[in-house]
Amino acid sequence: MITPVRRVTAVCALSAALAACGTAQPPRTPRPGAPSASSVAPSRPPTLAPGPTGLTPVFEHGPRTHGRTVALTFDADMTADQGPRAAAGERFDHPRLIATLRALKVPATVFMTGRWAEQYPAQARSIGRDPLFEVANHSYSHYAFTGDCYGLPTLSGDRMRADVERAYAALRGAGVTEPMPYFRFPGGCYDRRALKVLAPAGVTAVQWDVVSGDAFATDADAVARQVLEGVRPGSVVVMHCTRSAAPTTERAVRTVVPRLRHRGYRFVKVSELIGDAGGRG
Repeated sequence: MITPVRRVTAVCALSAALAACGTAQPPRTPRPGAPSASSVAPSRPPTLAPGPTGLTPVFEHGPRTHGRTVALTFDADMTADQGPRAAAGERFDHPRLIATLRALKVPATVFMTGRWAEQYPAQARSIGRDPLFEVANHSYSHYAFTGDCYGLPTLSGDRMRADVERAYAALRGAGVTEPMPYFRFPGGCYDRRALKVLAPAGVTAVQWDVVSGDAFATDADAVARQVLEGVRPGSVVVMHCTRSAAPTTERAVRTVVPRLRHRGYRFVKVSELIGDAGGRG
């Protein structure tokens, strides 16, 4: 019997995550005969190797001993026929959050559904081409990959991998030229069957260890407090940035970022945490 493995989170809404700016390094003089930077192909984003059973690897947080780093992640999703959320209207109506991340110079990882990218291609392209951010896969339909997942419609096993591949096609079609090889399960719900089905896709499933509680929250201070109390070195924080479903996120971020920086934390993208955890490029 397959037992679903869940991380508790509010139903996912819209997207984007954070990382602080590093200190500029002086230019290095290349060794004689060394290839120029422009001639070296960019390395592949780090992913975790599959486990001994060949299942999709699951990443929840980075190393606790590699300094004070933290990744804020944001889900950008749209789900058809999903009761209260459909009634609330899942629209990109929170541009202030993206503007705030840019103003604070905080890198972010945005887990974006294919449906959202198709609905808002200009916004998807803007986020995807901004070096401050990285865009990853949050499925095409935002349907669940297990049963009993916060009321989400459920995908059949034979449609799971196709849904992920369709999402990547939608992201590229919207102008996100280099979506990351990371996948976040809708609702955070997965089981062994889902990990096995997605293994050929070559993605790392990215979960989290800090739930912000921002979905449908009305108290920005409570959201900020929950994040600040939960963060540890290497943490991945799950947040949202659709105002209709997460109206307090932008205000919470304006509190969280300076306070964590005051504690000595550096904001990073998920790719840096995975690299620190032993990802292969």
